Parts: sequence; structure tokens; C-alpha cells
Amino acid sequence: MAKRILNVVTNVGHYDDPSHPTGLWLSELTHAWQVFEEHGFEQTLVSPAGGAVPLEPRALKFPSYEKTAKAWRADPARMALLEDTASPDQIVAADYDAIYFTGGHGVMYDFPDSEGLQRITREIFERGGVVSSVCHGYCGLLNTRLSDGSHLVAGRTMTGFAWTEEVLARVDKLVPYNGEEELKKRGADYRKATLPFVSYAVVDGNLVTGQNPASAKETATKVAAALA
Repeated sequence: MAKRILNVVTNVGHYDDPSHPTGLWLSELTHAWQVFEEHGFEQTLVSPAGGAVPLEPRALKFPSYEKTAKAWRADPARMALLEDTASPDQIVAADYDAIYFTGGHGVMYDFPDSEGLQRITREIFERGGVVSSVCHGYCGLLNTRLSDGSHLVAGRTMTGFAWTEEVLARVDKLVPYNGEEELKKRGADYRKATLPFVSYAVVDGNLVTGQNPASAKETATKVAAALA
């Protein structure tokens, strides 16, 4: 039986200020998708509300926007997947071996309080499946609690987009909160690379996290290794 991966993407297309667009950082999906595809994994896309997924415009001009993202945009069948994602209530957690939360600043708004995503994540994690995130994807783990009431991230070594990276990206005045600080408040042992914007991923048991867009391929490779 092929392993099955649930890729989580955002439905939010702008910051609090609607004149500033955001959305899915496409390469964080496409780099991982390619790794999972090469391992023969079956993949599904889910979003907090289901339906269409907006793309972060900045990601389409970024150095990480290379062949996998370009190929995805050039493929009508792949783009159609982003027009019609599943909603959490359509997902049976027992069907999946791993969940992978993609990033882009849109996720800061709709990932944290999705009870459906929290349910799926908790069920996968508690039966030993892999829970993973890249960049801002960790916002989807902030409020997820285990059956005993504790935060999933409490006491876990992990990473995600750093506050210094928000400042360097010049969006620190736009984001709704400091994700790095929120992780620490929930008891996570937050780590980051010495330099910003370089690939960095952390494995703690069945939790796999990557710091930024450049970390998507490394994160997915570590997820695949954890499933092996």
C-alpha cells in the first residue's frame, strides 16, 4: 500500500490590509509534492474552508520559484487541484500516514483555529503518523491539543519562519502576530538556522518541521525518511 500524504494549504488571499495580497507560497507545496511523488506517495490537498487557494504573488518572483513551481503553473491539471481542495470534514484522518502544512502568510489567519485541521492532526500524531510543516505552516500546530489537553508542540524541538526573517522580508508590520513567539509561549523548543533564508529542518520523533521556503525539499525528504 502506498503511503498517503495530506497537504494543507490556505484559503486566505490578503493580510488584514486587503491592499496587501498573500496566499500559498507555491514552491513550499511543489518542492514537497515532487519529493512525495518520487516516493510513490498518494497525495491530497485540503484547506480550512475547502475550495480555491490563492497564490502569494511574491513567491512567484522569488529565487525559490523555480522549475517545480513553474511546471505546476504550466499544468492545467495541477492548477485545477488548487481550485477545488477538500475541506477538513471530508477527510478521514485514518486514511493518511502524514500531514504536511505548507506556508505563505495567509496561513497565519486560517490555520490556527481550524478545529477540523486540529482533529486530523491530533489523530494522525497520536497513532504515530508524521505531522510536518514548513515555514508559516507551523501556525497550523499552534492551537492543536492532544487528547490529554496538552499542546502538541509543548516540549517539542521544532522550527518555522523566524521573526528575523519577517523583519528582513519587510512584513513584520503586516503580520497579525509573531509566530515564533507564539510557538515558544506554547512550550516549543524553537530552533533556527544561523543564517536567515537557508534550508533548515528539524526532526523530533514523528514531528518534522522546516524553517522557510528554502527548507521545503529538505523537510519533505525527512518526512519520507520518517515514513520509510
